[in-house]
Amino acid sequence: MSGNPVDAKSTQEWDENIDLVTAVSLAAAYVPGSPAEKKLLRKLDFRVVPCCWLLFVLGFLDRANIGNARTGGLADDFKLSSNQYSVILLVFFVSYVIFEIPSNMVLARVRPSLYLCGLAICWGAVAASMGATQNWQQLAGVRFVLGFVESGFAPGIAFYLSSWYRRYELASRFAFYYTAVAVAGGLSGLLAGLITQYLDGVRGIAGWRWLFIIDGVGSSFVGCILWFFMADYPSNTRWLTPEEQLLAAQRLAYDGIGNTQGAHGRTHELTALRMVVTDWRTWILALLYALVTGAQTIQYFIPTLVNSFGWVRWEGQYHTIPPYACAVVCIVGMSRIADHFKNKSIFVCLFAGIGAVCFIIVTASTNQIVRYIFTIFAFGCIYGTSPLVLMWVPNVLGHPAEKRAVAIGLVNALGNTASIYGVFLWPSKDAPRYIPGFSATTIWMGCICIVAVIAGYLFKKNPLEIPDADEVVAAEIGRQRQRGLGVGGDKGEA
Repeated sequence: MSGNPVDAKSTQEWDENIDLVTAVSLAAAYVPGSPAEKKLLRKLDFRVVPCCWLLFVLGFLDRANIGNARTGGLADDFKLSSNQYSVILLVFFVSYVIFEIPSNMVLARVRPSLYLCGLAICWGAVAASMGATQNWQQLAGVRFVLGFVESGFAPGIAFYLSSWYRRYELASRFAFYYTAVAVAGGLSGLLAGLITQYLDGVRGIAGWRWLFIIDGVGSSFVGCILWFFMADYPSNTRWLTPEEQLLAAQRLAYDGIGNTQGAHGRTHELTALRMVVTDWRTWILALLYALVTGAQTIQYFIPTLVNSFGWVRWEGQYHTIPPYACAVVCIVGMSRIADHFKNKSIFVCLFAGIGAVCFIIVTASTNQIVRYIFTIFAFGCIYGTSPLVLMWVPNVLGHPAEKRAVAIGLVNALGNTASIYGVFLWPSKDAPRYIPGFSATTIWMGCICIVAVIAGYLFKKNPLEIPDADEVVAAEIGRQRQRGLGVGGDKGEA
């Protein structure tokens, strides 16, 4: 600035005018797909997504290995009935659903590196303690606590990724992250097979107990390590330059997505909750996700279904791997296709329809090999549809960031209520064909087809207002000026 004396008010007005002029200039110069943006994306893809993926692999292992433990000796040791097993699954979802929204409200205010990794450390300890339970009631109690601790992670990651990526970058990144579910399912079968085959009885501990202990300790260990590597948000991540922080904020503003922990001002949690609850779009998305998660409860019975197809004990554990391998392919492929064509409704409808047809074949056939093969394909379609539906939420309800956080948490919570009754659809009395379970899943997939088309039409006809990109960038410039950082020129000391 010049050496002429000016009063504080004039200086502030001058700074604000410069900020606005600079913001308009930057907004006009912004070109999607520029070399600078590609460089930023490479940084994000290298640092953000892999950390999320690894944590989710471990989290899902700790959540879903109950199915492998059941067929690996737990049911025999606890004299476990079908209803008791369903209760053990049920209590997890009760606590999981209750605490999802409050957790996402907290995440919008704190550092994700501390919060998400801290959750992993805690759930690992809780999951490992399942190996010390002595009856099914104790196991159910520990699973209730596990649901409470894990409740913040899945919706938290969905919000976290939506704070970095644009609308039609998000599904493919979330898809890569979501492959962790399928990888964890396949890995769980592999680990369960190895552990029950080679560690059963070692040091007087049953193989299914070793499964809980090893999975849980692994989660806590990795959570401690990733604490030091995980990124936070665009406005407060230290390994981004000031120019990259501005570019990250502008990319989101260009798509009408609020900048998390940015300088645009914050929306109170209760205000954000009211905005979400009174928006009709929320309830359509919640219905869609409830249908998906209802169908997805089959994942907890894959080992049981494999047994009904003719494979038991450790051999049956290995046969749980192909469904999850198919799920990985479907998750990545379906999300990339939807991102490429920039249309979620059509592809959600298409993939859910394919899944419904596969389930019809499984329900109608009596040939166990045919049923196993089409269960694999149908399972993949469920998993491929799930991330598309969940990532539709930040696309439709992207601004402000606090509303996006609450919306993701609420849709995820309401969607997971389907798991509460879905776990009772596969009682052992329905073996070996499990007609009620397969029929209900077929109906859910068919409903997804219909609702997806209606949702796509309504969302396109009634779009929400989006934030002004110039104002977002101007606010970020002012924020960096206060922090002593230069933009487009020399940098001050951080």
